[in-house]
Amino acid sequence: MPIVTDSGFDFETQADAMLSLEALLSGGGDPASGLEVANDTDPRDLVPHFDGIGLIAVTFPNFADGRGFSLARRLRALGYEGRLRAKGHVISDQYPMARACGFDEVEIDEALATRQPEEHWLAVTSLSGHALRARG
Repeated sequence: MPIVTDSGFDFETQADAMLSLEALLSGGGDPASGLEVANDTDPRDLVPHFDGIGLIAVTFPNFADGRGFSLARRLRALGYEGRLRAKGHVISDQYPMARACGFDEVEIDEALATRQPEEHWLAVTSLSGHALRARG
């Protein structure tokens, strides 16, 4: 799956190794490889585990559901300093908002990468991504 960053597409090799929130809260697993959470997760549940989580991937079930943006802002406000990834249905036009809310990267599927290739993502990054992030 392509990972979109400010410098373009990258490819994650361990995307399937992420721990679920249920496994984390039940003590069943190591979140060091990453934690995948739903966009309606209560971020306060994660605070005690922040030090052990290197990556939190917030799922976006569709591009019209913006709860993941709010979750990212709350995680940052609560002190999470690791990598934040928006995962799923995020389109290139939403990339500046994702960055402004605290996401470091966006994971998209191959079909979206074909419809919106790297140059689409880089165009919105260079036009407005950094300006929006600076307002945060």
